[in-house]
Amino acid sequence: MRRFGYLLAGVLVAAALGPAAGPAQAREDRSDRPVPAAQDTSTRSGGGAAAPPASGATDAAVAAQADPTGDITFSVPSGTFQGQVSVALGSTVAGAEVRYTTNGQPPVASSPVYAGTPLTFTRSTQLRAQAYLNGAPTGEPGTAMYVARAVNTAHDLPVLLLDAYGAGAPGREYVDTAVMQFSPTNETTSLSAAPSLVSRGGFHLRGQSSATFPKTPYRLELRDNADDDVDLPLLGMPADSDWVLRGPYTDKALIRDAFVHGLGQDMGLYASRYAFAEVYVNTDANPVAANDYLGVYLIIETIKNSKNRLDLKQLDEEDVTLPKITGGYIFKFEWLAAEEPILPCQGADATCWHYLEVVDPDPLQPAQAEWLRQHLQQFHDVLRSPNFADPTTGYPSFIDVDSWVDMLIVNELTRGMDAYLRSAYFYKDRDSKIVAGPLWDFDLTFGVGGYFQNDQIAGWQYLQTRSPSANDWFQRLIQDPGFVNLVKARWQELRRGLFSNAQLQARIDRLTAPLTAAAQRNFQRWPNLSTRMLGPFITPTSPTWQGQVQYMRDWMFQRANWLDTTGGWGTGGPTSPPTTPPTTRPPTPPATTPPASGRTCTAAYSIVGQWTGGFQGSVRVTAGSSAISGWRVTWTFANGQTVNQSWDATVTSSGAAVTATNAAHNGALGAGASATFGFLGSWNGTNSLPTATCTAS
Repeated sequence: MRRFGYLLAGVLVAAALGPAAGPAQAREDRSDRPVPAAQDTSTRSGGGAAAPPASGATDAAVAAQADPTGDITFSVPSGTFQGQVSVALGSTVAGAEVRYTTNGQPPVASSPVYAGTPLTFTRSTQLRAQAYLNGAPTGEPGTAMYVARAVNTAHDLPVLLLDAYGAGAPGREYVDTAVMQFSPTNETTSLSAAPSLVSRGGFHLRGQSSATFPKTPYRLELRDNADDDVDLPLLGMPADSDWVLRGPYTDKALIRDAFVHGLGQDMGLYASRYAFAEVYVNTDANPVAANDYLGVYLIIETIKNSKNRLDLKQLDEEDVTLPKITGGYIFKFEWLAAEEPILPCQGADATCWHYLEVVDPDPLQPAQAEWLRQHLQQFHDVLRSPNFADPTTGYPSFIDVDSWVDMLIVNELTRGMDAYLRSAYFYKDRDSKIVAGPLWDFDLTFGVGGYFQNDQIAGWQYLQTRSPSANDWFQRLIQDPGFVNLVKARWQELRRGLFSNAQLQARIDRLTAPLTAAAQRNFQRWPNLSTRMLGPFITPTSPTWQGQVQYMRDWMFQRANWLDTTGGWGTGGPTSPPTTPPTTRPPTPPATTPPASGRTCTAAYSIVGQWTGGFQGSVRVTAGSSAISGWRVTWTFANGQTVNQSWDATVTSSGAAVTATNAAHNGALGAGASATFGFLGSWNGTNSLPTATCTAS
């Protein structure tokens, strides 16, 4: 698929790798959610897609079938070399002459004829050859790749090497690359060893904010000699052509994405397989050197509809009538970053969804786009109807409720700054309901990002506001007491097992154990451990990798403890799940407390971080000598600043005037107690501090 996306995953060193299937093979016992049958994608329960086939002995056969050498014999197999390498060519076709190229293009009748003298290379070269008989090409063309290197560093993780033959750093368009995978032998990985997998490929820059960091994320596509996609078991994963290389940079623990993917899989949600690897990317014409080492990467499967990924019914171009037009679809919200095809919403702009991108099928036919748009519009409108929770006509008739419950729990436990709004995936198979997932993009979580300070442990991420909103689907579901009861029951179930502190700690230990030496090399390459602001993002400043892991763990435990309280989804301690049956009635709005004399509050406005064109603001609200039940803060910008997004308060603007009102969880403050809310804004030229005024109720 030639579409901006994601990258690689594997299974080479068991302790270093992610789960070998989407939903976990050893899933937590949930009697009300049967484990889905491997091939039955129409009767999934618990939001889990059918588990993709595990990698097995057939992968060797797949790799052999995709051998790029074709009917050409190369005296030296693909690999790395130092100094120079000499290669003789031949053909398995009797009596044929061999024509070759070294510029990446396939040989043609006018290409040089191999005259019998070995070809000598001193720089990275893609050697392509074709047998000719009587002036006509015959047999399968062949390719061998030789990568010059000037480094011999030993590793203990798998190593992935990309060499762009001196083409320069890629932008958003694909650049040709040699792809070589090196596997550990006796716990040591060396670039001087024979690669365990070789492929032609193309790669390009991916990501949004992450693309601005020096540790660059990439999208990788494996290719055959005809420049078509070729499915290979990269890093031991089930064979496919499309992969993502994610380089943890703001995530200094290195494991946030892997942690959440594994956790989600064990819950029953679909999540891509992954593997840790150390990565070299060489984009200049010099041999691979120490400065081409980019550190520890998470190699992860892209989200796509294919047999070894999210295996839904395939929609062909002619599938424009019922029942085939009903699936399968993969779509996502990408706030401010959605790419065509984008589905519009009909209705008031303030209540409509925005930035809804269809990922699959690709290409999407107009009739398919309209059917999916109408189906989502019906669901969207039902959420606003008086009987929106009716089990027959309400939201349960449109969505796989269990998967939405689990997705909300994942988003709230991790409290990612882009939760619900970006990389927010859903899928719908033929004649089935809308499932929440797959999981994607959890590097800005567990206390990392623009929204987090110590007092952000409490509160709800689904209450964050951005303008215009991507969607409010989860916010509407939370208004059904029956849905809330399902969330509470599920949370308490998970806390007794998969989400217990002991099991969460064990998962961290399993992920970090193989990374100790690699993490040291990673932070020698990228010494950012003590840097607080990375771009616009606030990050922990522990000076050691172990300290960064500890920060993630402590933040997660504190967040889980808050969710255990009566203000969250618990009863203040270990209890049985709630027994209150779900109801279809919308909740009664809470009564408001009228303003009373004697209640006062103050507001302190500060700038947490600032960068070209943008800044992060924070406002601390403090109650006076009497307790208050709510607060409102106002200020007026003097220099044309604007608020773009906020959290832990509802923020509205009218010209330069800004009003912020408390969220449900932080309005009631005891005498002298404080609460904080934050926002991201834009500025140009001057960013002076306004005077904030607080009114209590």
